[in-house]
Amino acid sequence: MAINSFHIDEKPSVRYDKDGCKGNFTKLSPMPTQTRPFKNFLAAKDMRVYHGSDVLVEIPRIMQPIRALDFGTGFYTTTNEEQAKSFAKKVQDRNGSAESHISIYTVNIELLKKQKSLFFEKPNKKWLDFVSANRNGTYNGEIYDVIYGPVANDTIFKTFIAYQNGTLSEQETLRRLKIRPLFNQLVLTNEEALKCLSFAGELKK
Repeated sequence: MAINSFHIDEKPSVRYDKDGCKGNFTKLSPMPTQTRPFKNFLAAKDMRVYHGSDVLVEIPRIMQPIRALDFGTGFYTTTNEEQAKSFAKKVQDRNGSAESHISIYTVNIELLKKQKSLFFEKPNKKWLDFVSANRNGTYNGEIYDVIYGPVANDTIFKTFIAYQNGTLSEQETLRRLKIRPLFNQLVLTNEEALKCLSFAGELKK
C-alpha cells in the first residue's frame, strides 16, 4: 500500500503509552516490538533519533559497512536510547576504542515525507525476506531513501541462520522473533536523505 512516497508494510499490532500516542519517540512502552505506527511516526513534531559509535558524529555520512546489515548500506539510527548505547559499546569493543558516544539528531518530518521510504511496523514475512536478502547479499529489489522497522540484532542472529539454512520454517522463525524484545532502526541510505537529520548534541552517559 503506498501513501505519497511511503510504503507501509502492514497495520500495527502493538500498543503504545500516552506519550507515544502524542508522538514522543524518546519514550517507548516496554512492548515486545517497539516500532511505531506510520501515523504516529509522521505526527511527531519533535522527534529525536540516536546513533551509537566510538566517535561523535556531528555530520552523518554513508559509509560502506564491514559486514552485511539488516537494511543494507546506510546511516543507522534508532529512537531507543538503550539500543544506541548497546550498539556504541559493541563498536567500542570491536575497534578497541577508549570511548563510546551517542550522537543525537532531530528529524525533519516534512522533509522525511518527501523521501521514498519503506516502513515495517512488525516482524513479518516481508520484513524477514528483506532482512535475510540484505544479510546474505542477494537483495536486488527496489531502492529506498529511508527504511524503518524492527532490528534483527546479534541475539537473534542464530535464528536467521537457522531460517536461511532451512532448519527453521518461515512460520517458526517469525514466531520466535515476535516473542523477543525487538527494537527499532531508522536507516537513511543516501546523502539527500541525510538532510532529514540535524545534529543536536551528545547523549550524556
